[in-house]
Amino acid sequence: MPATRSRPKPTLALLVRHGQTPTTGKLLPGRSPGLHLADEGQRQAENAAKRIAALPRIGAVYASSLERARETAAPIARERGCAVRVDRDLADLDPGDWTGQSLDKLSKKPEWNAVQRHPSGFRFPGGESFMEMQARVVSAVERIVERHRGETVVVVSHADPIKALVAHALGVHLDLFQRIAIATGSITAVAYWPAGTMVLTVNSIDGDLGWLQKR
Repeated sequence: MPATRSRPKPTLALLVRHGQTPTTGKLLPGRSPGLHLADEGQRQAENAAKRIAALPRIGAVYASSLERARETAAPIARERGCAVRVDRDLADLDPGDWTGQSLDKLSKKPEWNAVQRHPSGFRFPGGESFMEMQARVVSAVERIVERHRGETVVVVSHADPIKALVAHALGVHLDLFQRIAIATGSITAVAYWPAGTMVLTVNSIDGDLGWLQKR
């Protein structure tokens, strides 16, 4: 009787949004340097680290090059006794000339409707398009998954990149990605199989994560 092939293990990507900063919900920070976590953001980072520590094995911890992402990744990596690996392609969307402007002011621009309803056709003046951002981040995570086949990896990034990743994993058009909520400090889990992806949880902010490796 021929031997039964064992089912290949998926690569589990834990997508963590950085913790809260002083500008969260107020400004569009983009890639501005020097933006650090607020006290609440530090608490959220520690909470994410404790939740992820319940998982028995983590292959690596990756983060965007921006301070708020690296500071969120630091306690997660510390729990595992490993270094944070920086990948610049995990960075936040580049809003170009809109960088640093208040969200209240931006919401009054006529272009804001396109940002919310037709992001696939919008490019920030002097910056990046949503399509370019999605392609960049999806490629970065696919490289990480290829590098860590069958392992669990942590990827610390930003709201729009994670929403774009979830939309891609679900096969949802980018124009619908604004319907996905990704809170600061939240954890989203996507399993990458050779035959495709499976979104296991989105925007998880509390509770045990052990079930992710028992599915």
